Amino acid sequence: MSDFWQNGEVTVLQHLKERPIEGLEEELFKIGRKRKSTLLLPALYSEFDTPAMPGIIAELQRVGYLHKVVLSLDRADRRQFEAARRQMSGLPMEVKIVWHDGPGMQALLEELRRADFTMDHPGKGRSVWMTMGYILADRDVYAMATHDCDIVNYRRSLLARLLYPVVHPATEFEFSKGYYARVTDRLYGRVTRLFYTPLIRTLRRMLGNIDFLAYLDNFRYALSGEFAMIAGLAKGIRISPTWGLEVSLLSEIYQKASVNRICQVEIAESYEHKHQELEKGRPSEGLIRMACDIGKALFRVLAQDGIILSSAFFRTMIATYTQEARASIEKYHALSLINGLTYDRHSEIEAVEAFVDSLRCAIPEFLEDPVGIPMMPAWVRVTAAIPDFQDRLAECVERDNGA
Repeated sequence: MSDFWQNGEVTVLQHLKERPIEGLEEELFKIGRKRKSTLLLPALYSEFDTPAMPGIIAELQRVGYLHKVVLSLDRADRRQFEAARRQMSGLPMEVKIVWHDGPGMQALLEELRRADFTMDHPGKGRSVWMTMGYILADRDVYAMATHDCDIVNYRRSLLARLLYPVVHPATEFEFSKGYYARVTDRLYGRVTRLFYTPLIRTLRRMLGNIDFLAYLDNFRYALSGEFAMIAGLAKGIRISPTWGLEVSLLSEIYQKASVNRICQVEIAESYEHKHQELEKGRPSEGLIRMACDIGKALFRVLAQDGIILSSAFFRTMIATYTQEARASIEKYHALSLINGLTYDRHSEIEAVEAFVDSLRCAIPEFLEDPVGIPMMPAWVRVTAAIPDFQDRLAECVERDNGA
C-alpha cells in the first residue's frame, strides 16, 4: 500500500487500494460522452519489433472510452508505415498515424521553416509537438494523454489513472504527471535518482527559496514520459525538441497553469522499459547526453527567470552536486538492503562521476549560448502566423491514412 502524504503544492494521487479497472473505465466512458480524450503514442517503427508494442496494442483493444488513438510514427518508410497501420487496425476506437517521414509531413515542415519556425532538430520532441498540432485541430477533443511505447509490463490501468484526474468533472486539474517505481531485482531510473533530484536540491541549497525549484522537486518522477492535459492548456505550451522535453514541459505548465490545478498520479506499481546505456567518456550518447540536455534546459529556465549563473556559480554547483548525489547513494543503498534488492554501489558512484561529466558538458554549452536550441512554438502562435496550417496538417494525416 502506498502512503497518502501530501508534502508539497502539487497534489499527489497515490494508489491506495486495488480498485477494479472496470469501474474506473465505466466512469471514463460516461465522462467521455461530453469530454472526449485522445491518446498520443510516440513511437519509432523499430518499437513494433519489440515485445512492448504488441502488448500495448493488446491492452488498448480492451479500452472503450477513448475518442481516438494517434500514433506519432518516426523513422518509418512507406512499407513500415503500412505495416504499423495493419498492426494498429484492430483497436476499437478511431486510429490515425502521423507519418513524420512521409512526403506530406515533410512538405509541411518545410513550410514552417520558410515561415521562420525552427524545425531543424528531429526527434521525439518535434514529433510529439507536430502530433499535438494534429490532435488540437479536432475541436471535439477535451484532453490528451501520452505515454511511451517501450513499456514491457504495460496495463491499461496506467492510461485510465493518468486521464481520470484531468477529465473528471468533479476535479479541476488541467495537467497530470504520471509516476511509478523503476524497480525489478534492483533500482533503475538513474538519471532521476542520481542526476535530476540531486541537481535540483543542489540548486535549492545555493539559490535559496525559489518557488519554481520547490515545484520541480515536488514531482516524484519528473522525467517520466507519461502525462495528460486539457486541450485548452496544450494550445499554449512550448516544448523542447531535445532530451530536455520533460523539464521544459514542467516549466511551461508552471507558467501557464495554477499549481493547484496540477497533479501527479501513481499510474503503476512498477514500470519496466528499455534501459539506456551509461558510458563514461562518451558525452554525446545515451544517458550522459540525456543528462547534459536536461541540465542545459534547467539552466536556461532559471536564466530566463533572471537568475545569474556565472562560471564561479557553476564551479560551486559541481562540488555541491557531487556531495548531494553521494548522499543519495547512501539512501538508495539502505532502501535496497531492506527490500532485498541487488545494489552495486561502485556502478552508482561511476554513474555520478559520469553525470559530473554531463554537467561539464552542459555548462560551457550553456555559457556559450544561453538561449540554445529554440523551443517548439505554442500552437496558438503557429495559428496566428499561418491560420489554416492545422487544417492542412489534419488533411495531410487523413490523406496518409487513406481517409
